Amino acid sequence: MRNLSACLVLLLLISSALADGPGDNVADNVRAVPPVGIELSDVVRDELDGGLAELNKKIEQLRESNDLKVQSLLPDVEIFSRAIRDAIAHRELFHKNDIGKARQVLAEGHARADALTNRNAPWTTQTGLVVRGFKSQIDDTVQPYGVVVPESYAFAGASEYRTDVWLHGRGERSTESLFIHERMNRVGQISPANTLVVHPYGRYSNAFKFAGEIDVLEALDHAKSQYRVDENRISIRGFSMGGAGCWQFAVHYPSQFFAATPGAGFSETPEFLKSFQGETLTPTWYEKKLWQLYDCTGYAANLFNLPTIAYSGELDIQKQAADIMEQAMGDQGLKLTHLIGPQTKHAIHPDSLKTIENKLANLAVQGRDRAPTTVDFTTYTLRYNRSFWLTVDELTEHWERATVRATLSASENTIRLTVDGVRGLQLDLAAGDAPFNLRQPVQIEIVDFSTDKDSESATNRQILVGPRPESDRSWQCQIHRDGDQWKIGSRPASIRVVKRHGLQGPIDDAFMERFIIVAPSGKGLHPETDAWAKSEQDHLVREWRRQFRGDAIVKQDTEISDDDIATSHLIVFGDPASNAFLKSIQSELPITWSEDESSLMVGDKKRVDAAHHAPVMIYPNPKNPTRYVVINSGFTYREYAYLNNARQVPKLPDWAIIDIRTPADSLWPGKVVDAGFFDEAWKLK
Repeated sequence: MRNLSACLVLLLLISSALADGPGDNVADNVRAVPPVGIELSDVVRDELDGGLAELNKKIEQLRESNDLKVQSLLPDVEIFSRAIRDAIAHRELFHKNDIGKARQVLAEGHARADALTNRNAPWTTQTGLVVRGFKSQIDDTVQPYGVVVPESYAFAGASEYRTDVWLHGRGERSTESLFIHERMNRVGQISPANTLVVHPYGRYSNAFKFAGEIDVLEALDHAKSQYRVDENRISIRGFSMGGAGCWQFAVHYPSQFFAATPGAGFSETPEFLKSFQGETLTPTWYEKKLWQLYDCTGYAANLFNLPTIAYSGELDIQKQAADIMEQAMGDQGLKLTHLIGPQTKHAIHPDSLKTIENKLANLAVQGRDRAPTTVDFTTYTLRYNRSFWLTVDELTEHWERATVRATLSASENTIRLTVDGVRGLQLDLAAGDAPFNLRQPVQIEIVDFSTDKDSESATNRQILVGPRPESDRSWQCQIHRDGDQWKIGSRPASIRVVKRHGLQGPIDDAFMERFIIVAPSGKGLHPETDAWAKSEQDHLVREWRRQFRGDAIVKQDTEISDDDIATSHLIVFGDPASNAFLKSIQSELPITWSEDESSLMVGDKKRVDAAHHAPVMIYPNPKNPTRYVVINSGFTYREYAYLNNARQVPKLPDWAIIDIRTPADSLWPGKVVDAGFFDEAWKLK
C-alpha cells in the first residue's frame, strides 16, 4: 500500500473542476453529461461482449445456488458485469486506454465468479485495495464502492478500526467501469495508518445528494457488515465535489461521525453559482425555499456537536465554500478551524494534509461523543430530523428554520429545551447514557419561542414531568405541542396524516427510497397530455440511469401488487383513463380531474383545462399512507443542472400544474403555471 508521504507528493490534484464556467450557463445548449465515448471497433466490441456473456453465464449459475454465503457475496461479482454492460451499451469508454481498463475489470469479475463457484472469496480477506458491491434498496441495482484495508488489519479478533469515508471529486467520465478500475489500482488521496478508508461511488456525479446520499449510507452500512468498523470512530472526508458532499453530511448527520474534513467544493447554491459559475440567478419563490434542503449555511449550528476541519487552497476559487460557512458558523457563535494551503490552487497542500491527519488522529483518541450534554440542532425539513439523542417529529412549517437546544443536567435531573418552529420531539438516551437519578422522574423545562419570540416569559415557559430512567440507564420520552401547551406523549392517533420523517416531500424525496414506476396501459383522456406523460416517464427512466446510475423498476398499472404498495413509493404516469392505479386513487387526491374530465381541479378553488395541462405532485399513497405516490414526475432537476453540482437541487415543490403547450426542455417539464407546498397535514394551503 502506498504510504502517506508518497501520497503527499502527488499534491492530490483533482481530475475535473465542478463545471466549465460561464459557457455552461446556456440552458438551450447543454453538453452531454456523461459525454459520449469512443466508438469501439468490431473486434473490441466482440471481445468485450463475449467476455461479458461468459461472465453473465457464471453469474446466473451462482444465482441458482442455495448457499447463503454465495448469495450474500454475489453483488461483489455482479458489479463487474453491470459496469461492463453499461460501458458497452451506452458508449461510456472515453479513451483507447479505457479499453484496457475495461478488460481488467472484466477479468476481475471472471476471477471472482470462478472463486465463488468454488465457495471461495479471497477478496473478503484481502488487505490493500478492494472493490465491494451491494444491492441498493432504492432500485435493486448493484452498486460498487472501494475500501482500502490497512496491512495492519486483523481479520480474526475483536479489534475495531477507525474508518474514514472519503467522497471523491467530480468526474464526468467516472462511470462504473472506470471508478472500479481506479479503486482497484489507486490508494486515493488519503491512507491514514491503521484506518479503513471507504470510497463510495455515490452513483456518479451528483455531489452525493439524493440517491447519491443514500449510496454513501448504504456503502458504509455494507462495510460495517464486512469489516470491524468502530462506530464511534467514523469520519466523513472529501475534496472538491467530495468536499461539498462532506459539508452536507456534516450538517445533516452530525451525530454519525467523530469528525468532518471538507475541502473546497461548495456549501450552498446561490452564492457559489454567482461567484464560481458567474451565473445570474432568477429563482422562483419555491426554488428559494427548496435551497434549504442542501444549503449547509442554514444548518451551521449543527457543527456545534461535530468537530470540523475545513481546508482551502489560498488561490482556489472554491475557498468560497469554507469562507461562507465560516461566516454562517460565526453567526451561531462558532469559530471554524480553516486550514489554508499557501499559494495553492485546487489541490490539497501536503503540509495542510499532514496537519489534518494529526488533528484527526487526536480527535480519534476520544472518538464520537455518544451522548453529549448539549445538543444544538437546526433543520428546515423532517428529512433531516435527528442529532444524537434528539429527534424532531413535527415542524410548525416546512422550509422555515426550526431550532432546538437541548441540555442535560444530571445534578438537577432535568432536560432543558429551547425550541422554535417545532411541534413534536423525541428524547432518547440509550442504555448507559442517561445520567439521571433512577428514583426520580426527569423534569423537562421548555422555552418555546414559536409562541413568543421576544422573551422567555411565563407564557412560553413550561415544566413537564417525564418518566423515570430505566434500570439499564436508558431514558425515553416523547412530547408534542397542543395549541400553545406542550404535553407528554405522542400526538393522539385520531390526528390525520401529517408530514413526518420520510413522508414530508418534496417530489425529489420519493427517489431516496425504493420506488416503482407505474406505467399506463391505456389511452389517455387527451392526446397531448397522454404523449407528454409517456415522454416524461421515458425521460425519468433514461435520466435515472444516466445521472443516478440505476435501472428504474417499471411495472404496468395492472401489475401493481399489495407488496408493491406496502414496500415502495409509486411513481404514476398518465391520467385516470390511461392509468388504472391512478384511477383507483384519484378521488382521494387534492388535485384531480373533474367529473366530465375536461378540467383539473386544484382543491375546490381552481380549475384549469385538462387538455393542455397536467398535474405533478407528491402525496401519501391513499392505499398506504406510509409511502408516497408521485404523479407525472421524476426527480425535478433536469439536464442543465448536470453541468454544475450546485444546481442539483429540487426545482419543484410538493405540487405543480404544467402547461404542456410549452415543450419540456433542459430546465422544466413544460411551463409551470402554478405550484406550491402542502401544509403539515398534507392539505392545499
